[in-house]
Amino acid sequence: MKLLETVKFVEQKTSLKPKIGIILGSGLGTFAENFSQKNILNTSEIPNYPKSNVEGHGGKIIFGKIKNIPILAFQGRVHYYESGILENVLFPIYFAKEIGIKTLIITNASGGINNFFSPGDLMLINDHINLTFLNPIQNLEKKNFQKKSYDENLKKIAETSAIKLKIKLQKGTYIGVTGPSYETASEIQMFKKIGADAVGMSTVNEVILAVNLGIKVLGISCITNLATGISSKKLSHKEVTETGNKVKHQFEKLITKIIETINV
Repeated sequence: MKLLETVKFVEQKTSLKPKIGIILGSGLGTFAENFSQKNILNTSEIPNYPKSNVEGHGGKIIFGKIKNIPILAFQGRVHYYESGILENVLFPIYFAKEIGIKTLIITNASGGINNFFSPGDLMLINDHINLTFLNPIQNLEKKNFQKKSYDENLKKIAETSAIKLKIKLQKGTYIGVTGPSYETASEIQMFKKIGADAVGMSTVNEVILAVNLGIKVLGISCITNLATGISSKKLSHKEVTETGNKVKHQFEKLITKIIETINV
């Protein structure tokens, strides 16, 4: 009932019917500023919509067009550590499904674990490890337990787009944790041993739910810092947002190309 009330409110604010959505992670929210025919809604004004208070997350949903293609952008996301309520994390995914999104690009800022990564790299998520120990589909009637999380065709589109634009696109496995504290050096070494290339505090539960709702998912991480023990620097959220700002032009070019190709 709450979801339908939210959808009804939003549908009264825009005439666009996008099929492609994007969740913009820390420092990456400026992508939505390139939209034409923008309709910006503050999530604080939307009935039942969960609120985010994390720096670098705009707290807006934005309808608009890129290259005349209708898009729905979530400028910022809600993290589990903000409230400890999984339903708040998942609400935007249920909303995306109800509003008509068929393809969802999920992005995030993450810490690099792979020794060949550098701050500012973009990483195509091949797969993920869910160390949040949460179950986002426990209330679903139909559960696609064996379904791949990240759509193979979308991954090919992302790789081809990066090659055409001459943008370096790393590939790897993302490991999701609850946060909000950064990981210890020992934890990072453990993550590396079990196959992780990057770590962050979001994405995994969003992806699991989206796929089980029938949405095709593409995941891209921005490596905004090197994880504890990989880098000698003290980690900070400021570094995350600063690196996101530095790489935003490449990120925006890549995402725009991907969206153009999906829409063909």
